Formats: sequence, C-alpha cells, structure tokens
Amino acid sequence: MSGLFSSKRLRWFAAALVILNGVFPALWILFTSLKTETELTQKPITYWPHEATIGNFISAFQDQPLLTFLTNSLIVAGLSTLLSLFISALAAYAIARLRLRFRGLILTAIIGVSMFPLVTLMVPLFEIMRSLGLLNSYWALVLPYTVLNLPICTLMMVSFFQDIPRDIENAAMLDGCTRLSALWRIVLPLAAPGVATAAILAFVNSWDEFLLALSMNSAVAYRTLPVGIQLYQGEFAFPWPIISAALVVAIVPIVVLIVIFQEKVVSGLTSGGLKG
Repeated sequence: MSGLFSSKRLRWFAAALVILNGVFPALWILFTSLKTETELTQKPITYWPHEATIGNFISAFQDQPLLTFLTNSLIVAGLSTLLSLFISALAAYAIARLRLRFRGLILTAIIGVSMFPLVTLMVPLFEIMRSLGLLNSYWALVLPYTVLNLPICTLMMVSFFQDIPRDIENAAMLDGCTRLSALWRIVLPLAAPGVATAAILAFVNSWDEFLLALSMNSAVAYRTLPVGIQLYQGEFAFPWPIISAALVVAIVPIVVLIVIFQEKVVSGLTSGGLKG
C-alpha cells in the first residue's frame, strides 16, 4: 500500500493532473475548430474530428474582422508591455539599489495596489480616459494596462536586481558609466530571465483582458481579440466551431511567445520565487 502512494508516484500523478488541466482544454478547442456543426452536435460525442475541415477558420476571418482584432491586440499588448518594462526597470532599480527611507512601505504599497480587483477600478479609469479624450483609441487600453502590469513587473525585477552583486555596477561606473547606463548595459542583461518573465506576464495579462477592452473601445476598428470573439455569437445561435477557430488564432501568438522564451521564463519563475 505504501508503494502505491509513494512520494514519487504522487509527484508524477500531480504533474499529470497539471498537464491534463492545461493541455486538454486547448486540445478540445483545437479539435472543435476542425469539426463541422453537424459532427459537433451529434451523439455520442466524438473527440477526434472524423471529417476535419479548415472552413471554420475561413469563416472566422470572413464573418468578423478577425485580422483587425488580432492586429489591435498585438499593438496594445506590445506597447503596454514595453512601457511596463521601461517604468518597472527604473522603479525596481531604485528600490533595489538606492537607500530609500521608506523602502518597506513602498514595497507594501505596490503589493497592496496589485490586489485591487479590476472591477473596482473600471469607473475611475473610464472617467480618466474620457476626460483625456482617449476613448476609442489604442492609448485607452495601453495606459491602463501599463498601470495594472507595473506592480507584478516591478516586484519581479526587484527580486532579480537584488541578487546581482553591486561590485559589477561599481566597476562599470568606475569605467565611466552612469547609473542609468549601468542599468541598461549591465543589470538588465544579467537579469534577463526576470525581465523575460515580467514581459511574458505583462503581455499575457494585456492580451487576455476583456472588461477594460469592452468598456474603453466601442469602435470596431479598435476592438481587441477578447471583445471581438464574443461578437461571433448571435442572439439565438452559438457557432462553436467558428468561435473555437477564432480562439485558436488568439492562442497561437501566446504559444509562440512562450516557446521562444521558454528557457528564460522557466528560469525566471523558479529563481524569482526563491529570491527576495
């Protein structure tokens, strides 16, 4: 009995559950996108599409301006990620290296701000964007997403910056570097796993966000993927194969990004969780 519930087997079982929980929904969406409407509704349920078709992907691009939604999401998520990394790098470096009087209070405030639910910030953010005349524009989402991503990006970078020896920066500054040039040329390259992890988190958060995207931009030309995908459903019709095809299109950029930066992200998550 003890062999059945050994720690090694439990670890493998837990790992299998995690993989199943993450992979199965994605595979289900992919298989659904390749099925016809008839096959999807027939009984018994078929898991693997017997008559695979790419017609749903063609319909997804024809029924709605999916390419526009995809472009808007890339622009918004990309700009907000770059701004988040730039501001977070400066803030994290100041917290990690400068002798700030209320450093602990600042870190506590950053953690506290990150815990506010988005729904409580909807009205203030909407009023600010409206007063600035930024509704129905990319900046109506880029600026709020940047603000929402700053806490997690800053905390992630602080954790990595603190682990970099000060002697390396001091040597660089003796050679003529300023603090800012030491940050860009020395600290950020050494903290690449943490920067990559923060970038992925910021990008995914901006890519998946729905409430702000729905509220800030009502014009079709500025809608992002999460808002655009819900337009496929009608009042009485739910074309799940076409919706699944649009979801696959939305998932692909994230998968590509993770695959490209896989090693740095894994290193950043494991190391960042142990440093502090």
